[in-house]
Amino acid sequence: MKFSVFTASTPEWSPQEAATKLAAQGWDGIEWRVTDQAEAAEPGFWAGNRATWPMTGLEDSIPEIARLTADSGLEFSGLGGYARCDNHDDVDRVLAATAALGARQVRVNVLPLGNSNMGGPEPTGLPYPELFAATREHYEWVASRAAHHGVKALVELHHGTVTASASSARRFVGRPGSAACRRYPRPRQSADRRLGITLASTPAPRPLFGTCPCEERPLGPNRLERRFGCGRVGQRMGPSAEGQASVLAYFRALADVGYDSWVTLEDFSTELPLEERTASNLAYVRKAAALAGFAVVDPASAS
Repeated sequence: MKFSVFTASTPEWSPQEAATKLAAQGWDGIEWRVTDQAEAAEPGFWAGNRATWPMTGLEDSIPEIARLTADSGLEFSGLGGYARCDNHDDVDRVLAATAALGARQVRVNVLPLGNSNMGGPEPTGLPYPELFAATREHYEWVASRAAHHGVKALVELHHGTVTASASSARRFVGRPGSAACRRYPRPRQSADRRLGITLASTPAPRPLFGTCPCEERPLGPNRLERRFGCGRVGQRMGPSAEGQASVLAYFRALADVGYDSWVTLEDFSTELPLEERTASNLAYVRKAAALAGFAVVDPASAS
């Protein structure tokens, strides 16, 4: 099993700093964030993120992305592209960049729900069946272009989109494809290959609040309220060790289905300084993976 970091979660670091620091901590790889973002007075996850490569002119950045990644000794776990499936120009641009870098796979966003403003635009108000059908039509084109470039286009399971669950992704793909399994209450069912989904690159559950992955702590006070439909009321980002989901359960589910590839972390909490946060996350997921039965090697102890 290999561990990487999505650079949306490292906004304070330049690309050089991100590659150097993550490699020094013992991470195996990196997933670079690629998007045109708003400027900000201070670095933030979604605006002013210094570890983000712009979509505009991405072709000119390819040599530098390749150099920084190779010089640090990191691998590409993929690219974190924000191109939406209906933006064919940007999708083809990021697919071509993925191929040129040898990064193998890239996220290509599906359409948001009609009542969602994910990605910035105003909600469309369109019904789910219409959005679902439109997304599938666009993704047929995405799949053909991904095949042309020899890379994988990854469908991310994310709230506010037409693929918010493993079952919706199964309906969307319609046959074995690529998807990410993340932060849902039944990790075994989400990871199960019987859904017809090939787990290509699995982000760890996004840290929220509640119980630790080793199941050694009591539930947080908001777990039941959120679990039974109170949505985002009281939701906050917290360190991985204080998350609502059981990370250990996710690793056990991945072991059950024979998945032993990339696990990518994106921690948007701010309670710990960035460098301490990434280092502690790596130690934490290594422990959870080892408890789930994976052979995990700590480079620091091996050297």
